[in-house]
Amino acid sequence: MPKPYPSSGAKPVKADSAPKPIRILLSGRHALVRAGIRALLERIDEVEVAEAADRQQIFAAITEFNPHIVLLDLPTPGLSGLDLLKEIVEKFPSTRVIALSQQETEEQAVQALRSGAAGFIAKSAASTELELGVRAVVRGERYLASEISKQAVLKYLEDPRSFFPELTPRQYQVLKMIAEGHATKEIARRLTISVKTVETHRAQLMDRLNIHDIAGLVRYALRMGLVKLDE
Repeated sequence: MPKPYPSSGAKPVKADSAPKPIRILLSGRHALVRAGIRALLERIDEVEVAEAADRQQIFAAITEFNPHIVLLDLPTPGLSGLDLLKEIVEKFPSTRVIALSQQETEEQAVQALRSGAAGFIAKSAASTELELGVRAVVRGERYLASEISKQAVLKYLEDPRSFFPELTPRQYQVLKMIAEGHATKEIARRLTISVKTVETHRAQLMDRLNIHDIAGLVRYALRMGLVKLDE
């Protein structure tokens, strides 16, 4: 049974100068694997670690521990890893997720990032990658440890549509315009299609992305970098 409480690897400092701890929730089905990763995390200054073994424990721990980062082992029991990743970022938008994967492939990295991960680290990566990833993600950056995943990001930066292979070009356009705040009639006018067609595309988007409202589509587009807040 994983420990439901945090332990700190931080060095003692005076109360008036103590930096805020980085709270990390470590998830994964195998206790020995968690123990090894936890030992690495606790070497990082100002880190507090809690653990969870499955979906139910993860959601309870996020609510109680309020972590800055969830280190999510793919797959996780009780739900497919990517589905759980999407659910975490949807329900807890202030918590960022770093996906830990046995696979070190471009496809796996792209899938994790498309699902809302802020970082992707293969389990074969050097131990130093873990601290680099934690620090980067806490700063609000994305982090990818392997050369394969870096290539995936470059591919995405060149053409963001490569991150949305499940969408048609028209659905991609509609999603982007919804996220930019355009009303249905305005989208129809700009794309020279009927309002009913826009509504059909919107319904298909919600079905394919498993998102059930406009606000969810907007949050998804923001997480994926399809639009920026200042747009």
